[in-house]
Amino acid sequence: MLHKIIKRGGRKPSSKSEANEGAVFSSGYAAPFHNPRQASSVVSVNHASRAASASAVPAAGAVAPAPAAAPAIEALPLFRDVPAGERQALFLRKLQICSVVFDFSDTLRSAREKEAKRQTLQELVDFVQSGSSGRLSEPVQEELVRMVATNIFRALPPAAHENTGSPESADPEEEDPYLDPTWPHLQIVYELLLRYVISSDTDTKVAKRYIDHSFVLRLLDLFDSEDPREREYLKTILHRIYGKFMVHRPFIRKAINNIFYRFIFETERHSGIGELLEILGSIINGFALPMKEEHKLFLVRALIPLHKPKCIAMYHQQLAYCITQFVEKDYKLADTVIRGLLKYWPVTNCGKEVLFLGELEEVLEATQPAEFQRCMVPLFKQIGRCLNSSHFQVAERALFLWNNDHIVSLIAQNRNVIFPIIFEALERNMQGHWNQAVHGLTANVRKMFLDMDNDLFEECQRQFIEKESNAKALEEQRELTWKRLEEMVEINAAAPDEMVLVS
Repeated sequence: MLHKIIKRGGRKPSSKSEANEGAVFSSGYAAPFHNPRQASSVVSVNHASRAASASAVPAAGAVAPAPAAAPAIEALPLFRDVPAGERQALFLRKLQICSVVFDFSDTLRSAREKEAKRQTLQELVDFVQSGSSGRLSEPVQEELVRMVATNIFRALPPAAHENTGSPESADPEEEDPYLDPTWPHLQIVYELLLRYVISSDTDTKVAKRYIDHSFVLRLLDLFDSEDPREREYLKTILHRIYGKFMVHRPFIRKAINNIFYRFIFETERHSGIGELLEILGSIINGFALPMKEEHKLFLVRALIPLHKPKCIAMYHQQLAYCITQFVEKDYKLADTVIRGLLKYWPVTNCGKEVLFLGELEEVLEATQPAEFQRCMVPLFKQIGRCLNSSHFQVAERALFLWNNDHIVSLIAQNRNVIFPIIFEALERNMQGHWNQAVHGLTANVRKMFLDMDNDLFEECQRQFIEKESNAKALEEQRELTWKRLEEMVEINAAAPDEMVLVS
């Protein structure tokens, strides 16, 4: 509860081209809003009467200035009440009304004006969605983008760990999502921007003058918003911009790269990594073949290192999809991906290990025999360690790999190399793993190897027994040496004037 109260108290400054890559985003945007028929006309703000807000702190003994008065308003007609030729001029005036930003920390203050603005925004959305606006003139488009920027580009509230000063505050997955009090207006502004971007009447040659690199960069900064509703809109809008404005595509990819770099190597804190990866999943799906070197570098330098942060569970599903898309696009990348997973394999985090094993199965399913052979030795050494994990979910998930027919086929083709690596782990599970489910699954895998190649199984069993015997003899020799050393110490302690040497 303290985190929630603190979040709402402070503000922080915002921190921060290929034709076939514009695949349509799989998850659609929010449904348009339908406001009830309004009984009265929409009102507009008289900007000349807006009082200036005093930002300075009053001196000691001085009378504090009165709160800024609510803006004066003037009535404007509805679109259906004016001739078609005058509607764009009316549209422009309504956009100017909606450029007024209200303070939502006090819900009762300027309530009538806030409602008037909300109704005006809704009318603008309905007007653009209906298509009755036709092709918007350039001044109207400029004002529309300016109004959107005025409303959405703002300081985001600080996260809980920024208020407490602790780099390791509560688990982000367990925190309640922060809901922005300005959302009733922001949602309609985002809907208007989305309708403008996807409209067939929007000329990209004109629109790109206002939805430029600066606008896109500030849009990306907002992905750090803790409000999931805002991130969902941002995801849809940015993907539509990527699809419609081909000139922005390299810039958007590079900007997302930079967000990932900062997240991985500096902060490990960002609310929108999952949404950005969802966008990239669709973009990667549209990459042309042969794949550009730029895209392969992005995989190696940004996507694979995203396995490093502790909070990977928050975005792992989207990350695994992006990684798998790369391997399905170019099967030769399988070796690079698998070795990258092994590089960042967790040592003490069992939850991450389970996620890695699930992702590994998806990658192996798209792996061809030649690439499998390049990485199978280090891969199955790691799988062997997972089989012997005392955490039953890790051991169980590793054994589930043998339920995949494609992986079993790859193992069978290379059993002479893989079976000796994995046999010892299987035998140790059979001898002493505490979990009965793991014991049963191990028995099934062991029987699978026996049926696959009986001679190889017997040879591996012979080598294992010989190794165990040698290890037991070595242990007995070690214990004998320690016993002799202890006897020597006892004799020397009993006769301190005489030094006894034990050969």
